Amino acid sequence: MATASADNPLKEHPLAATVVLSIVGYALVIGTFLGFVPGSVFPELSLSQVNLLSDAIAAVNAVNVIVIAAGWRWIRRDEVKKHATAMVTSFALILVFLVMYLAKIGGGGTKKMVAPWFAYYPYLAMLAIHIILSIVAVPVVLYALVLGLTHSPTELRRETPHLKVGRLAAGSWLLSLSLGVITYLLLNHVFSWEYSASAAAALVAAPL
Repeated sequence: MATASADNPLKEHPLAATVVLSIVGYALVIGTFLGFVPGSVFPELSLSQVNLLSDAIAAVNAVNVIVIAAGWRWIRRDEVKKHATAMVTSFALILVFLVMYLAKIGGGGTKKMVAPWFAYYPYLAMLAIHIILSIVAVPVVLYALVLGLTHSPTELRRETPHLKVGRLAAGSWLLSLSLGVITYLLLNHVFSWEYSASAAAALVAAPL
């Protein structure tokens, strides 16, 4: 690892920073799903707005797949600056996704696919892999990002596990995003679905 830097706590404690950021991210998502985040935080969304957000989320994820793949290709060609730009852009797209996703779940609702069993169960399998990878990949992606932002290219190669962590982060996130786009297409454009409002949205919409 790199020599500790007294004026850069992120560089001195990248793992601790990763843990804190991961906990914050998990808390936001889980709190929204379970209704712990106040409904007033999210705008009340109509079904058409939920559909629009679903389309936007899928578009962001599709673009992110391209960005991550490009970043992976650039680092294999030793084009470090292009790679770094791609990875920072990818993280920014993740944040955009997170904001839209929380708004959709907290202020709108969720859809359940209605399809024959031979399509429904493969869809559930892909969705499960997508969700599990999204959960597991969060600290890995954050750790790779923290290392990348706080160390020089030479330090990253010689003193950190950035290469191995970055490969794992990029691979898992690529698969997760790709499966997310595929399940979106199946749910929204191939088969039919049922809609249910979130607990937060239902509370906001309920008469006093």
